[in-house]
Amino acid sequence: MRLKDRVAIVTGAASGFGRGIAELFAAEGASIVVADIDFGKAKAVAATLGRGLAIAVDVTNKTQVDALVGQTLDAFGGVDILVNNAGTTHKNQSLLTVSEADFDRIYAVNVKSIYLTTLAVVPELEKRGGGSIINTASTAGVRPRPGLTWYNGSKGAVLTLTKSMAAELAPKNIRVNAINPVIGETGMLEDFMGLPDTPENRAKFIGGIPLGRMSKPADIANAALFFADPASAFVTGAAIEVDGGRCI
Repeated sequence: MRLKDRVAIVTGAASGFGRGIAELFAAEGASIVVADIDFGKAKAVAATLGRGLAIAVDVTNKTQVDALVGQTLDAFGGVDILVNNAGTTHKNQSLLTVSEADFDRIYAVNVKSIYLTTLAVVPELEKRGGGSIINTASTAGVRPRPGLTWYNGSKGAVLTLTKSMAAELAPKNIRVNAINPVIGETGMLEDFMGLPDTPENRAKFIGGIPLGRMSKPADIANAALFFADPASAFVTGAAIEVDGGRCI
C-alpha cells in the first residue's frame, strides 16, 4: 500500500473530488479525516473507510480549523498529508453581476482556507519530519474564461500560493503541489456551466476537451495520490493539469 500508516486530512471530502481522494487514500492504507461543513455527509463517507473520522469544519473559520487539527491529533497521533480540496464558485455570469457577498465567500473558501490550514498543520508536519500539502486549484487559474472571472482569480491565487509555499517550506521537507481539474462531474457542475445539466449543454463544454469527457473524482484522486506518495519525494511546487488536454 502506497500510503500505509499515513494520516491524511482532506477538506471538502464529503462529496465530489474530495470524496474520491479520501476513498483512494483509504484504499492505499491511510487513516482519513473526512473534513466537511456537511457533517451528515462526512459521517456517511467516513463510515465506508477503513480508518475514517468525520469532522465538521468551516474552513474559513480559524477556531474550527485549529479544532480540526486538534481532533486529528487526538484520533491518530499526527498528520502527514493535507489536501486543501474545499472550494466553491459563483454561477457562471457577467463579472459585473457577482455580488460582493459571493466574492467574499469565494475568496474565503478557496484562498483564506489555505492560509488557515497551513498555520495549523505545518507545525504538525514538521514534527513528523515533513509531509505533503496538496491544493486543488483549477484549469481556470491557467486558462481563464469569461463568466467565472472572480472564481478564476481565486484559483490563480491558489497556484501562486502553491509555488511560494513550496519554496518556503522545502527546508522543512514539506512538499506543496497543486492539481488543476477541468470542469468535472460534481455537485457544482451547473454553477460552472451556468446552464442546466443536460446532454446538449454538457456537449458544449466537452467539445473543448480533446479527450472528450469531463473530469471525474477518480481522475483527481489519482493525481493527488501521486503527490501524496513517497515516490514523488522530489516533486514540489508543481501543478498537474488533469484536464483531458483542455489547456493545450
